[in-house]
Amino acid sequence: MKTVYLDNNATTQCLPEVVEAMLPYFSERYGNASSMHTFGGSNRKAIDIARQQVADFIGAEYADEIIFTSCATESDNTAIFSAVRTQPEKKHLITSAVEHPAIMTPYKYLESQGYRVDYIGVDEHGNLDMARYKQVLDDDTALVSFMWANSETGTLFPIEECAALAKERGALFHTDAVQVGGKIALDIKNTAVDMLSLSGHKFHAPKGIGVLYVRRGTRFMPFMMGGHQEKHRRAGTENVPLIVGLGTAAVLAQTRLKNGTMQRVAALRDKLEKGLTAAIPDTKINGNPAARVPNTTNISFGYIEGESILMFLNDYGICASSGSACTSGSLEPSHVLRAMGVPFQFAHGSIRFSLSEQTTEEEIDLVLKVMPGIVERLRKISPFSKLAA
Repeated sequence: MKTVYLDNNATTQCLPEVVEAMLPYFSERYGNASSMHTFGGSNRKAIDIARQQVADFIGAEYADEIIFTSCATESDNTAIFSAVRTQPEKKHLITSAVEHPAIMTPYKYLESQGYRVDYIGVDEHGNLDMARYKQVLDDDTALVSFMWANSETGTLFPIEECAALAKERGALFHTDAVQVGGKIALDIKNTAVDMLSLSGHKFHAPKGIGVLYVRRGTRFMPFMMGGHQEKHRRAGTENVPLIVGLGTAAVLAQTRLKNGTMQRVAALRDKLEKGLTAAIPDTKINGNPAARVPNTTNISFGYIEGESILMFLNDYGICASSGSACTSGSLEPSHVLRAMGVPFQFAHGSIRFSLSEQTTEEEIDLVLKVMPGIVERLRKISPFSKLAA
């Protein structure tokens, strides 16, 4: 059975060009880039090239503003703990109520250690409550961290405006940009963003490589301590193959952003949405259709559970994900959908389809063909559905 992969917000395929670029560094060019000898030290040039490629990708002014990490979770944690450790006099933190656990968990920890934390809410479309954000910003704010795009709904936050407001109050600003990398063009040098996190496997680089952008002049304390790597900002032997792969993926992503590829992806996403909402009653699009990344749709099918939909989709080889965080023994929907106020009967039946440039129209047509039958079948056995009677 052919796999129809529509779960690209979870991870993406490592592209053949990326694999090809990495292979020599697993075999012929295996030296340690920090070595004094030429065999290992020559790999320093490969790292420098990749650093510039990533800097160009996000529109950074200087290549040395790029720090290579193991993943976005490490980047997020590094940014947060650096901000509080370099500003011990400040005890206030701000984030949103719909952040990834890589932000929420360290924020909750710091809250338990005595920090004041404001979790800014969102409206029914996932838009940030800007009035509340402006209200709670004060001179005691050490860090504001908002995701650039929500991983479940794709809704974009006004990061440029948010960063500028933080700067006015002397607060550092960080953004988890994992879900915008390769999906929208970034020009970070012309914003007030101090720190930014990316994860390579979200834009066709391998898993296990991430980025932390730190603007020149930003007070910074490393999270990983040890050797001198990354200019003493992130200790640990450089993962040359994955860094090279990340740089290659960044170049390929820039090409897609310039040649109209993401507009084609958005058109397929819109076709999927329109087809499903037209064919299936009691459906609801979650998120802001006017301000979201081009590859993502989150759709709720009323009166049934998302996990059941996923199991039936899997029978057709279709990979998607649930907008619900339900697990065995738990009926709690996603914290994102709860924050948006999505009604109970819809929140549990939420599905996220996330496309990529590899998605075809034939794959979208297959989803449109099988989904009405799946939903009808589940509603007939659902205790919450009016069709169950």
